[in-house]
Amino acid sequence: MNDTKPLKSAGKLSRRTFMIGLPVVLAACQTTQPPGSSSSIVTGPGSAPPIDQGFASMYGPITDEPFPIAAIDLSKINPRYYRQVVDLPSSINAAPGTIVVDPYNHFLYLVFENNTALRYGVGVGREGFAWSGDATIQAKQQWPKWHPPKEMMARDPNAAKWPNGMPGGPGNPLGARALYLYQGKVDTLYRIHGTTQPWSIGKSLSSGCIRLMNQDIIDLYNRAPIGTKVQVLGNSTPEPVAANQPKGGTRPS
Repeated sequence: MNDTKPLKSAGKLSRRTFMIGLPVVLAACQTTQPPGSSSSIVTGPGSAPPIDQGFASMYGPITDEPFPIAAIDLSKINPRYYRQVVDLPSSINAAPGTIVVDPYNHFLYLVFENNTALRYGVGVGREGFAWSGDATIQAKQQWPKWHPPKEMMARDPNAAKWPNGMPGGPGNPLGARALYLYQGKVDTLYRIHGTTQPWSIGKSLSSGCIRLMNQDIIDLYNRAPIGTKVQVLGNSTPEPVAANQPKGGTRPS
């Protein structure tokens, strides 16, 4: 995956940015399979899963962007992938302000103090396209332009339509925001970005990037300044994270 290089901006990590009480106001990475026919949430016959109104508001429509962002149909998203404050798993050792991606469990953690974190559900690369390692965010872009690499254009007819790049917009696979991962001065060509396919959250379908629902990438974009350290764990972990449901008091306001 490749795309245009955005303007870089200076920024510093602020301790206040990552306090638990802070309210939440606010893939080349296309998937290669259609969504499954079954929902991620098990419900009784003829019933719809109850959706907490706080989460419904969190994932509601956004109308003050250059392009409108539709509400997420949360009945199609397992509640464990909703944005929420959680205890940081004991297997993760990272300083406050660090982003840690756990591909195995499909989580991204923004580490807070006191061994807590703001956790987001993510979609990650399918087998053969997964990437792991340490990086930093050295560039950020709103509604980024997407330039698929030659290899992707050769295997993907949809990507081949954009040899000069696909402008940012509601159909762009990078979604509403992109965070660009570098190792030193070298662009890894991997991104943390939004998605036009929210059903892909919790799955391993992309061409390697880390994708979030657009509402979540906007939130993370606002919290993660230039210079933020990112750890992408290997695509395996000793212990799966418990499939806890959101609880009262853990959801950011």
